Amino acid sequence: MGPDAWLTLVVIGFTLWAFVFTSYAADVIMIAALTLLVVIPVRGEAGWHYVLPAEDVLHGLANEGVLTIGFLFIVAAGLRDTGGMAWIAQRLLGRPKSLPEAQARIMFPVALISAFMNNTPLVAMMLPVIDDWSKKCRLAASKLFIPLSYASIFGGACTLIGTSTNLIINGWVIDEAKLAEQANTPIAGISPDGLGMFEVALIGLPVALMGLGFIMLTGRFLLPDRKTASETMGDPREYTVEMLVEPGSPLVGKGVEEAGLRSLPGAYLAEIDRAGQVIAPVGPTEQLAEGDRLVFFGVVESVVDLQKIRGLAPATDQVFKLDSPRNKRCLIEAVVSDSCPVRGRTIREARFRTVYNAAVIAVHRNGHRINRKIGDIAIQAGDTLLIETTPTFVEDRRNSRDFYLVSQVAGSTPPRHELAPVAVAVLAAMVAVAAMGWLSMLQAVMVAAGMMVITRCTTASSGRNAVDWSVLIVIAAALGLGRAMENSGLAEVIGTQLLVVAGDSPRLALLGIYLLTMVLAALVTSKAAAVLVLPVAMAAANPDHLNVSMMPFVMAILIAAATTIATPIGYPTNLMVYGPGGYRFTDYLRVGVPLSIAVAILSVLLIPVIWPFEV
Repeated sequence: MGPDAWLTLVVIGFTLWAFVFTSYAADVIMIAALTLLVVIPVRGEAGWHYVLPAEDVLHGLANEGVLTIGFLFIVAAGLRDTGGMAWIAQRLLGRPKSLPEAQARIMFPVALISAFMNNTPLVAMMLPVIDDWSKKCRLAASKLFIPLSYASIFGGACTLIGTSTNLIINGWVIDEAKLAEQANTPIAGISPDGLGMFEVALIGLPVALMGLGFIMLTGRFLLPDRKTASETMGDPREYTVEMLVEPGSPLVGKGVEEAGLRSLPGAYLAEIDRAGQVIAPVGPTEQLAEGDRLVFFGVVESVVDLQKIRGLAPATDQVFKLDSPRNKRCLIEAVVSDSCPVRGRTIREARFRTVYNAAVIAVHRNGHRINRKIGDIAIQAGDTLLIETTPTFVEDRRNSRDFYLVSQVAGSTPPRHELAPVAVAVLAAMVAVAAMGWLSMLQAVMVAAGMMVITRCTTASSGRNAVDWSVLIVIAAALGLGRAMENSGLAEVIGTQLLVVAGDSPRLALLGIYLLTMVLAALVTSKAAAVLVLPVAMAAANPDHLNVSMMPFVMAILIAAATTIATPIGYPTNLMVYGPGGYRFTDYLRVGVPLSIAVAILSVLLIPVIWPFEV
């Protein structure tokens, strides 16, 4: 190997070590690796030079797959801000009677949705939904979160847009095919048009069905039964909050249990005030009526959830008198100080809304429940008020003597339920036009993101904030490392060594490529593994070596990278459920290793049948 290849190998080794043994963020590690390749000079036959030229550093940011992922975050923001994803989930989950049924109700819909939507934002939106649902169904969240992640991973492997890994691989295929076409040296088996929308389903669907079936059969035994971080906390802060059943609410005529208000996580329905008549205790079959005032006791997360239930609104009419629209407000927690001018008076007498342009919707007082209507509660020093107002309240009152502490509750902006059908329709249209080939995936996603803003499903600022730049940086940097492997000749060396092991057998070479991708993806990330191994596969398939079609190797890398399930660090969705599920590293090994082996065997057997090696 030449000095370029040695330096690239050392940098990639450093990257793997940093991912496994340090706690630095993935984007920091990848940028550090890229920096080393850009700034460390290497002496070659033509003199001193750099492995990665400066003009190639940001090449990954222009990749079609990276741009598509960025715009998908904005589409996901529209679904989140309208409650569209929760609207879909509520109609799919229902009430299971057993753990396998609960896992099936999660996995099959999530796999189907993730086939048409980037699975990272999908899991981000589904995580709180499944968390609440698990509490309502009295099931351990640790039995459901890994199935949620795995289902999104397997479903994402079934279509081109299901996972960012597929998009990255497709972007690489398009780039390399165009370069080869310009050089009049076309690559056997791949086209400048890239992969078809459902082409990957030929192998992705059998893999997904096997994976979901495996989890349902073995999940009861292999998945842990652990408490989440929120369940291990003691003495949570409870609020008293009143909610009103709005006119025309879909809850009218439903029993309390049927409406989903009986087993709320962290909240308790204490009584119903119906036209001055108090109903307490509240039975599970008690039917809700228009205008009912529901009195809940619950933690702040439960109050946020109540705000998001369609047909319920804070019972205080002060909310509707605030200046700003509800979709531009949020919930703020504020602790009343000794010098607060409204201390000692009821919320109604103090004219709280007029003084602060904010409406009190819940009150907490030293762990005691306050059995009074919100407007009749006398404010005392030390009370924690949960108020609805604009985010500027935090900055305006942070140094005020009226409150000891002011903080915004994350994710508390009320969704625009009336626009949920619009957001779902935009998503469906995006998938349809891309599937029919009317627009490219990037074009369809850009139009969909624009429609989410134009139709007010999300705002421009919310869309910008929804873009996870760290994810995009990791992907772009990984593409840079892949380019360095190619430029330095390291890919050629690794491909040659694989051929020594595989001999003249394309199937053994395919197995080697698959296992190499699987191991790298489990140790670093699926996207990094894909872009690092793709040049290796191209070197192995080219006319100077095996002289076979590149397509089987592309699909092997796609499946191996897109179904990274053996470790939590290999795939973003695995990391997303790691903390909330209370998991340990070995939990993923126990389930993921045998399933990964089964997927590898099935893939290596089927891929050459679907995409033959013959040129």
